Amino acid sequence: MQHSDNKNNVGPMTEMAIVNTFTKLIFGDEADSARELVIIQAFRSVDANVLRDSQQEMGEYLRSLGVREMIQLVARLRQHINDSIEIPSATRGQAVPAANLGRP
Repeated sequence: MQHSDNKNNVGPMTEMAIVNTFTKLIFGDEADSARELVIIQAFRSVDANVLRDSQQEMGEYLRSLGVREMIQLVARLRQHINDSIEIPSATRGQAVPAANLGRP
């Protein structure tokens, strides 16, 4: 089955989606869906320690984190991804950053 998601079509990111992707990396499974690849790219964007790492190296890095660090990282990634997703405006037919929704 081919995935049609891309950065602008993954929808709001949940913490569970990020945790599931991290779990795959930790156990050495290859992340390959569009949503997982968006998460990996965001991971590289928010944590310079993994900027050039392979998925295997990312898994090793994640294994070394403490629980509190992992929770903070998941929250940062979720915020970063959701801030960068564009959601179509129903009134103008234009895309607006998700961070601007609900603001005049």
